[in-house]
Order: sequence, then structure tokens, then C-alpha cells
Amino acid sequence: MALDSLRDFLGAIDARGELVRVEHPVSVDKEITEIADRCMKSPGGGPALLFERPTLLSGAPARSPVAVNLFGSEKRMALALGVDCLDEIGERIATLLNMKVPDSLLGKLAMLPQLAEMAKFPPKAIGGKPPCQETVIREPDVDLAQFPVPVCWPEDGGPYITLAGVITRDPKTGVRNVGMYRVQVIGRRELAMHWQRHKVGAAHWREMAERGEKMPVAIALGGDPASIYAASAPLPPTIDEFLFAGFLRKEPVRLAKAVTSDLEVPADAEIVLEGYIDPREALVLEGPFGDHTGFYSLADYYPKVHVTAVTLRAEPVWPHTIVGRPPMEDYWLGHATERIFLPLLRLTLPEIVDLHMPAEGIFHNLVFVSVDKQYPGQAYKVMNGLWGQGLMSLAKVIIVLDKDVNVRDPKEAWWVALNHIDPERDVRFSLGPIDVLDHSSRGFTFGSKMGIDATRKWKEEGFTREWPNRIVMDPATKQKVDGMWKELGIEL
Repeated sequence: MALDSLRDFLGAIDARGELVRVEHPVSVDKEITEIADRCMKSPGGGPALLFERPTLLSGAPARSPVAVNLFGSEKRMALALGVDCLDEIGERIATLLNMKVPDSLLGKLAMLPQLAEMAKFPPKAIGGKPPCQETVIREPDVDLAQFPVPVCWPEDGGPYITLAGVITRDPKTGVRNVGMYRVQVIGRRELAMHWQRHKVGAAHWREMAERGEKMPVAIALGGDPASIYAASAPLPPTIDEFLFAGFLRKEPVRLAKAVTSDLEVPADAEIVLEGYIDPREALVLEGPFGDHTGFYSLADYYPKVHVTAVTLRAEPVWPHTIVGRPPMEDYWLGHATERIFLPLLRLTLPEIVDLHMPAEGIFHNLVFVSVDKQYPGQAYKVMNGLWGQGLMSLAKVIIVLDKDVNVRDPKEAWWVALNHIDPERDVRFSLGPIDVLDHSSRGFTFGSKMGIDATRKWKEEGFTREWPNRIVMDPATKQKVDGMWKELGIEL
């Protein structure tokens, strides 16, 4: 059975002994961050935390607890998506697509019935009063200062909503998008929406601005954990995140109509902020913000959201995440994406064996990829191919290794790479788009990338020396020592 709500997820985490309930009063002003950061930096990602008595910026007690680090381990990430291992989802997609793209047009068309499997669990609109609207606070009475919105870091521009699904609709096609964007509270009923130029929500806003029309927006906190994850996934603009969440859950996501717009919101959300953006209004200053790079992203101008209503469940929980110097909770969300979407990369780059983005690379800065090398120059083909794949175009450094290297172990990957490369021969540079948050690039969202061929070099690639073997103990000796180990009195 899929988990249908944030409280179901909390209960499942608690049943596994991985939830710590913090009863001591803790301020939303940086104290939650400091406590959660220490937990996230502990081995395995640390426990999930439920702050049961948070205090507001005013010092008053909050009426809602704050949940942090719910997705902060591989086990909890798998629990959220209903699997024992994250690779199961990738294998499911691989089976769905047969991992073999036919060369002919007729062959490609023949795959369409299989792809229809993705649409087996479309979102389900429910009638009546949904759980997320048990209480409705309309515009004149909305005061966001009454909610436990944390200030994360000392130089942050204000309180931030960090673990929400921001719901918009393409004005041309009507296709819904649900994205996970940071949202700054700038007034009693006003928010600043941080839409990076590469994001789908930003594209919807630009289209609405061209039309001069107000843009409805809904910001959902909570709901089923698969939908929360799906908001962070790099899906194509034509795929509805709630449809993808249904595929992950193997059950439809329940939706309800918002009270002040025609958008649909998760019926089981804890809290929903409804509102609109008026493109005729000037942009507002958003930031600075302590970001997942481990550095502050600087203040800039973004659209203002006017909140028209806040709807709540009875006794809602405020979900929150904190980003900063890795590793943190967002690493595990990104790790799930890495495992789930690997089969899709193999559709166009079938030589890929495995891929890993270590925490220190903050996703886009470092990508290790192992390949089944079959011909000279194949590493460069893979680099260029990856740079042409959606958000992988933002990857700053790609290191290509042979198939026998465990790229999920960065120590092994670096050890092999640094032994295999001649820097002048094996490093290539390219120009292209760069992540908005990269403060080192030569221009805003534009800069250079580096590809490193760390595969064994072939004669056809100009290498004429003998390539040595790795040092590996023979199996017979290993087996013999395994048999005597207990008698040696050595504890490791």
C-alpha cells in the first residue's frame, strides 16, 4: 500500500525507529537549522526530526510542529517511494521500455502501447471537502507570520518555504507543472517566487506575462511522499508530476480543486497557499539564501505572489528541508533521481553502465560515469551525449571510467581516474549553460565545462605503452585467509 500523506510517512518512519520527536522548544530562527544540520552530517544521514514545540520569529509558540530530514537517508527515500531499493524503480522503467530503442520508425511506434503503462494511474479528482481544506483562511485574514516558516542561515533574506510543490499550468497546452522551488516570505500575504530561468514554472510565468494575464499559483506543503519527491524530479515539461507520482506509487494521487482558482492541489496536503502573480507588477528582491552549493546565492529580482487563501488540515505539520554545505537531505532526493532516471539515459547512451553524482559535487558539479568501452574516443562521445540530456547540460565536470570501476564509490573512482589520466591528453573543455547558482562561472548561467577521459587508453587513441593490471589478490588466497580469520584474533 502506498503512503497517502505526510503523516502516514511520519508514522512509517516512526515505526522503523528513525524519527526523533523534539519536545524542547526550538526557535524557527536558525535553531532548527543548526540541530538538523548536525543530524544530517552524521553517518547515514541521521534521523528524521519532528520539532513538536517550535517557536515563531515573534517568540510565540507555533501551532504546528515542523518536520525535517524526512527524506534524509537512502532507506527513508526508498520507504517514501514504496520500494526496498531505489534501483527497483529504474529496473521497472527499464522493463517498461525494454531498454532497446528500435532503429526504425515502425519499431518506435510499436513501443507506444508499452509507454501507456505510465498512464495507468492518472491523478484522481475527488469531490466533497478534502482533508487539505478542513480549515480555510481567506485573503483578509491571512498572516504568514503565524506559521512556523524557518529562517535557515544568518545571511538569509528572511523566512523560506523549502519543501513545497509549486503548482502552475501552461497557458498554451494546459499541462500542469509541479516544481520544488524556494519561496521567501516577504509580507503578511506576499511571497517571492524563486524561479530559475531553466525551470518550467518560470516558462509558464513568461508566457502569462506576454499575455498580460494574472497567473494562478498554488504552493502545496505535504501530501503523499511520492508527490513531494516528484516535484523535485527533472521531468520533461509535457509530463505531469502527479501522473509520475501515481506511476511511482502504483496508485493515483488524489487531487482537489483549489478554493480561489481552477488549479488542482493534493487533497492530502497539510497546508496549501493559494495565490496569483500579476505580471504588470514590478519584480521583488529575493534572497540572499544559503543554498545547496554550501554558499549563499545572492539577492536578485523575482515575481511576487499574492496569497489569496491558506487551506489546512486539522492539526497540520509543516514540512521543511534545509540546504547548505553537503551532505544534507537534498542529496538523498537527488540520489533517488540518479537511480530512477539512469535507464532513460541509457536509451540514447546504451554504453553507460552506471552513473553517480557524489554529494560533494552538489549534483551538477561532478558526474562519474562508467561505460562499456567498445571503440576509440567513446568517452568523448559519452561526455557530449550527457551534456545534451536535459538538466545534465548543467554538469560542470564529467569523468568517464571503464565498466569495472564502481563509480558509486567516489574514493575508488578518483583513485582510478587519477591513475589513468594524462591531463593534457585526456581533458577536454566545452562551453555551455551553467547552473544559475554557480557563482564561479564567467557569466550568469554560462560558462565552461570539463570532460575527463579516465578510461584505459587504446593504441588507436595514440597510447603505445603497455597498460598495467590492477593489484588484486587471487581468490584461493582470499578464501584461505577467510577460513582462518576468526583464529587470528584481529578485530576490524
